[in-house]
Amino acid sequence: MIDILKRHGLTLAIFAACTTGLTAVVYHLTADTIAEQAALEKQKLLDQVIPQSIYNNNLSNDCYILTNKALGNDKPHKLYVARLDGKPVAAALESTAPDGYSGAIELLVGADFQGKVLGVRVTTHNETPGLGDKIETRISDWINSLSNRFISGESDPRWAVKKDGGDFDQFTGATITPRAVVNASKRTAWLMQSLPEQIATLPVCEEQ
Repeated sequence: MIDILKRHGLTLAIFAACTTGLTAVVYHLTADTIAEQAALEKQKLLDQVIPQSIYNNNLSNDCYILTNKALGNDKPHKLYVARLDGKPVAAALESTAPDGYSGAIELLVGADFQGKVLGVRVTTHNETPGLGDKIETRISDWINSLSNRFISGESDPRWAVKKDGGDFDQFTGATITPRAVVNASKRTAWLMQSLPEQIATLPVCEEQ
């Protein structure tokens, strides 16, 4: 019986070693491809919030870390700076709307430094399908209504849903979700106007 157990144990050990080795080989063979696809997806998202025509640097690699409560929490958020001939002209900044209907909504907000919102995209959310998920571009083009609009101040009354006296439509049966996205986008874009002077002091992203 002991000999049988030893043989089975040896067989399992060999199988485990082979499986681990195969996994390592597959990882090394695909790591570059996976990284390349991730970089393409990141650039695709950035292109949706900042038009390529306004900058000529490598936007996805010009990355910094910013921590500010105006971004919805105390967590670090990534800031991607768009430069034209070395001069910062706009940025894409991660932000959080903490007051979504079903929890926090993660955003990427693109804006210049004069108060113009260039684009907004939702990156993660748990909103109700058929109601709050209209913040996704695959469901609705509502999020595009935030693009190419200016913010005149931290409390600009236009940056609110129509139910609150603002310019933006709410969803039928779901006001909390669009309200959270509009407010977070407003706070983020307003904060970005003060960033050009801070960029040089911000920590650089460790992984591009």
